Amino acid sequence: MDGAKGKFGVYQSEFLGTFIFLLCGIAGVAGLKLAGASLGQWEINIIWGLAVAMGVYVCGGVCGAHLSPSVTIALALFAGFDRRKVLPYILAQFLAGFCAATVAYLLYKGPFDAAIAAAGGDPAQMTALAGVFCTFPNPQITFSQAFLVELVITAILMCLIMALGDEGNTAPGARLGGLLVGLLVALIGASFGPLTGFAMNAARDFGPRLFAFFAGWGNDAMTGYPLNDKLSLPYFLVPLIAPIIGACLGAAIYKGVITRTLRRQQA
Repeated sequence: MDGAKGKFGVYQSEFLGTFIFLLCGIAGVAGLKLAGASLGQWEINIIWGLAVAMGVYVCGGVCGAHLSPSVTIALALFAGFDRRKVLPYILAQFLAGFCAATVAYLLYKGPFDAAIAAAGGDPAQMTALAGVFCTFPNPQITFSQAFLVELVITAILMCLIMALGDEGNTAPGARLGGLLVGLLVALIGASFGPLTGFAMNAARDFGPRLFAFFAGWGNDAMTGYPLNDKLSLPYFLVPLIAPIIGACLGAAIYKGVITRTLRRQQA
């Protein structure tokens, strides 16, 4: 019985870390879009980076703080993570994303109502408001370009996560790992955020997007079409699928290049 409770506590911890990370990130965007916060692109990137770091620190010692299905799947395939835990971890992450969006909406409901009234039912403006919760691509890029962006930046992220967790590497240890991952997220956001919103995480995007769908934004929140007429498929597929492929690619590259080289040097 204690073992079962312990496993459930691990999943609860993964939920908590993901929830804190996403609530702080979504609330930061809401403050910018709805409440007149004086925030630029770099400040938003830092908010997301610090949110990731705090999520890691609150639960990392218990569950490893994956905070993302992409990370969980890549670690299961390339780093020995228990594959029996993959589905429960992913369910906890998606549920955390949905709950974080719900709480952020409730806390910002007054500004949301005012913004919705000001939009006057205009589809583009309404869909832009859904961007508080989820990501949409730059109007100038296509579905395939957005897919490639999310794949590449998630590969970079996962490669560095592997490095920071590798005791055989000379990268800094676990105490700085959460902060450094957060800074990496901020850096990626500054470099590529204007293209796709740097989701890199299906739970970060799809969980809140699902809330937006049920909260009244409907199919527009899933497709992104009113904001970008270059999309050939519903946009929600990009941050749902591309980060998983990218994370696996990043983990494979790290294992194939760095881990293999370290083993040769130590032989």
